[in-house]
Amino acid sequence: MARRCGRATSWLTGQIKIHPGKIATSAVWLCFCLLFPPAAEAGLYSSSDQVILLTPDNVQSVLINSTAAIVAEFYASWCGHCVAFSPLYKSLARDIKEWKPAVDLAAVDCAAEVNSKVCTGFGITGYPTIKFFHAYSKADSKGQAVKGFPREVRGLRHMIIDILETHAEPWPPACPPLEPTSQAEIESFFETNNVEHLALIFEEAKSYIGREVTLDLLQFENVAVRRVLGTEEDLVTKLQVTEFPSCYLYYPGGNFTRLKVKIEARAFYTYALQRLPGVVRSGKPPPVIVEVQTNNTEDSWRPFNMSRVYMADLESTLHYSLRVELAAHTIIRGEALVSLKKYTSVLTKYFPGRPVVMNLLRSMNCWLQNQTGDEILYEALKKILDNSALSPNTALPEGVRWVGCQGSQPHLRRYPCGVWTLFHVLTVQAKNVGGTDPQEVLRAMRSYVRSFFGCRPCAGHFENMARESMNEVNTLSSAVLWLWSRHNRVNNRLAGDLSEDPNFPKIQWPSPEMCPACHTVKNNGDHRWHNEQVLPFLLSYFSSGSILTDYLEDESQVLAKQREKHERQQQAIEAQQHGERKAREALDSMRPPLPSHATEQEEEEEDEGEEEEAMVDEEEEGGEGVVAADEIGGKTSEPTPWAKPEMEVGRGRRRAQGRPSIVGMRMREPQEDIVDLDSFVNQHYKAKAMQLAASSRVKQRTLQRKEEQEPVPVFGLGMELDAGLGMVGLQPMEEDFELDVGLQRKRLQKRELAGRYFNEEAELSHRGRWMSMLSIGFSNVDISLCVILYLMSSMCLLAMFLFFKNRHKLRRPKVALP
Repeated sequence: MARRCGRATSWLTGQIKIHPGKIATSAVWLCFCLLFPPAAEAGLYSSSDQVILLTPDNVQSVLINSTAAIVAEFYASWCGHCVAFSPLYKSLARDIKEWKPAVDLAAVDCAAEVNSKVCTGFGITGYPTIKFFHAYSKADSKGQAVKGFPREVRGLRHMIIDILETHAEPWPPACPPLEPTSQAEIESFFETNNVEHLALIFEEAKSYIGREVTLDLLQFENVAVRRVLGTEEDLVTKLQVTEFPSCYLYYPGGNFTRLKVKIEARAFYTYALQRLPGVVRSGKPPPVIVEVQTNNTEDSWRPFNMSRVYMADLESTLHYSLRVELAAHTIIRGEALVSLKKYTSVLTKYFPGRPVVMNLLRSMNCWLQNQTGDEILYEALKKILDNSALSPNTALPEGVRWVGCQGSQPHLRRYPCGVWTLFHVLTVQAKNVGGTDPQEVLRAMRSYVRSFFGCRPCAGHFENMARESMNEVNTLSSAVLWLWSRHNRVNNRLAGDLSEDPNFPKIQWPSPEMCPACHTVKNNGDHRWHNEQVLPFLLSYFSSGSILTDYLEDESQVLAKQREKHERQQQAIEAQQHGERKAREALDSMRPPLPSHATEQEEEEEDEGEEEEAMVDEEEEGGEGVVAADEIGGKTSEPTPWAKPEMEVGRGRRRAQGRPSIVGMRMREPQEDIVDLDSFVNQHYKAKAMQLAASSRVKQRTLQRKEEQEPVPVFGLGMELDAGLGMVGLQPMEEDFELDVGLQRKRLQKRELAGRYFNEEAELSHRGRWMSMLSIGFSNVDISLCVILYLMSSMCLLAMFLFFKNRHKLRRPKVALP
């Protein structure tokens, strides 16, 4: 990168001398190149390629005094030959991944300025350069340069074996002997080695199969591999070997048996030996027989067919993806929202689910596609997933029920296995139903993994694979094969990892037992996938007709559980609202009176309001109240917005029922019904609280003339009947109604003004005074009924009097005159 930038800078400098007018453009372009270098200049390898990336910080620890031999490539990311060689080097890393205890691969980008001193220190002058560093190399070692290295994986593999065999002491501790063995060593082998299986590979002298298989089994225990040449006649005769190459299992006591494989080749030997009983990866627990445990809190083991796909795994994957993984994103916006729309669209098109599940997926997809904004809340999406609208025959079972993806431990397999299975099914369904876009499912998977998949390093590895070769997919068949091949690449990278289940080792799938026709070999003996046979196998294995419905919960049960859940949620909401309402009521009842200055202001407003009412009543009777109001300005107090409607209603009710205005008393307002509407709860309780606070005091009113010196109650009867008036609907007076002298003086002034209006019509005031006294606590209807009853009783008494008078006359004895 430094060299190319130097040339570019030199070229720009020359242009600047010739075209001074391009200074600004050239400077901007140079800054852009420095800030945003091309992707190729970031390096040709990543951590997902199983290649150690050398830097000035780790180069000494990796290459010097290492327990393993290191093959290192020195390259420049701008070099065309290096770019062409990088896929081959990556394939080599995957091919000899199991050799890591003895041999490992590394690479360093010499085009990066930070690595220039590293490459100079090892004497690198051209690219690409491969150097071999033996185990326990000295600090001054420059490595063994490999001249004319082959440009194929098989040749590179053999080159490494040849150099490794010339390794001087000390020998890499993890590497077994690669030289041919003898009969004497075989006969005494079990005396010095504690293994269960000894594999003898008979081959010709120029063959590399025995040494390759020996290195392939480095990471496995309870098995050892030895190479036997055909020139070892005694051992060949004893085991009756007739074919080269061939593999025999040798046991203590001289017992032996031939290892049965489809093709006598390295890949088939390696796979068969790794699956022998008791053979386990180093550091891994042996496979356990999982049995049904009814007393275990974890899910009991579900027996299943390893050669079939289960719908329970697919529905469990949907549940975890939509209800758990997406729930981590409270707000889904931008690119993540686009990814979610692609994901749901693909599910709606190609997921081979049950009707209730498909109805839910369609509902969710329709809702998402109609969202025109740049973001959505997950809570809104969750309502769709839970079918809050209770659409008929629409539900996604909650919870997980793993079958084919279950692991021997709760943290193994499960959801990652389900994700791979789901997308395999979708690519196959797109092929079977005749999709139009070859990359539709792959793009949806790529964007979902990039935006939502919880394992971020895993998402980065998948993105690297997709960026590398997904654009080469141009048919629906190639999409199926691309996803399958990348899944095998991930299996290769994770084989032996802590996430590997010992009961389900990560292999190159499908195995020779599952699909013998899928495996073949090249002319040089290397393994090759028979894609013409792999594609039909995948189309059949992941087709909708091959998916088993065992362990699925019945649709009626799913819908019933959904209804019960909604009922519980509704009850919980109602209980919460009821509790909040009760809490507000209790809070309002315990609220203390308002401060004195607020009470004073409200009392003044109320006094002015009652004066206005009195003037209105006078206007109705004589029309002179308006004139009096005009004379003093007609100023009234405006009620607060929330209290004004109640005041107006109170006035209307008072005029309609003809309630009298009693001195020192105020009629009790009728109780209001509580309206149980959430939208009016706050206004209602606020109005109630303010009304109770405003009416907490009962004020004494006296109407007096201006010349009177002391306020004397006009109606003594009204004051004497206070206790009795409380029985007919009046509010009792509180004990703390006394106000300060200043407040009383203000109120007396207002009452003097009010007294003027009554003096202008003395007769009307006198009559109103007596009528008020006679109709204390009674309405017009009550008085009318009393009069009617009085008249009826009088008529009844008169009738009875006349009746008995006539009877008395009839019974009076007649005196006969003589």
